[in-house]
Amino acid sequence: MESIKLVDLTNLLELVIRFSLNLIVILILVRWLYFSTTRRKDYLFTYILISSIVFLLCFHLENVILQIGFALGLFAIFGIIRYRTDAIPIKEMTYLFLTIGISVINALTSNSTSILEILFTNIIIIALTYGLEKRWLLKHESSKNITYERIELIKPDNYNELIADLQIRTGISKIDRIEIKEIDFQRNNCHLRIFYEIKDINQ
Repeated sequence: MESIKLVDLTNLLELVIRFSLNLIVILILVRWLYFSTTRRKDYLFTYILISSIVFLLCFHLENVILQIGFALGLFAIFGIIRYRTDAIPIKEMTYLFLTIGISVINALTSNSTSILEILFTNIIIIALTYGLEKRWLLKHESSKNITYERIELIKPDNYNELIADLQIRTGISKIDRIEIKEIDFQRNNCHLRIFYEIKDINQ
C-alpha cells in the first residue's frame, strides 16, 4: 500500500499557482465581462463556486482516464441542463460552459505544458469573450420575467399600449420586445418576458 505524503511542496505549489490563475481568470470573465453587462448577482455566485469545485475535483483525479471521463461527463451534464430546461437563458448557459471549460483546462493540462502556455490559452478565451461582449455586440440586451394582470392588453391590437404600461410600471425607458410565456385565464393574469437594453437598468 502506497503511503500518503503529509506534505508535497511541489504539488502544493502547483495547486496554488493553477488555482490562483483559474480564480483570477474566472473573476475577470464573470465579474468584469458578465456582471458588468447583466448585473445578475445570482449567477455570479454560481459561476465562481462551480468553477472552483470543478477545478479542485479535476486537479485531484490522478488517473488520466478518469480525468478525461470526468471532463466529458461534465459537458454531458451541461448538455442535459441546456436542453431539458428553459429556466436558464442561453447567455447564462454559455458563461456556465465557459467557466466549466476554463476550469477543466487549467486543472487537467499536463505537467509538460508550461504555466505560460496555460495563461496564453486563458487570455485567448478572455479576449474572444471581450470582443464579442463589449465590441461586436454593442447592444447589450437583458430581460425580466413579469406576472401581469391586465391580460386584455396582450392582444396584438393593444401591443403599443401594453409596452407603454409596462414601461411606466417597471421604470424602463424603452422596452424592445415582449414574449408571452403563459396565460392563466382562471387567475386572470399572464407571464411575460420583457427585453430591453442594459443601459436602462437603474442599480
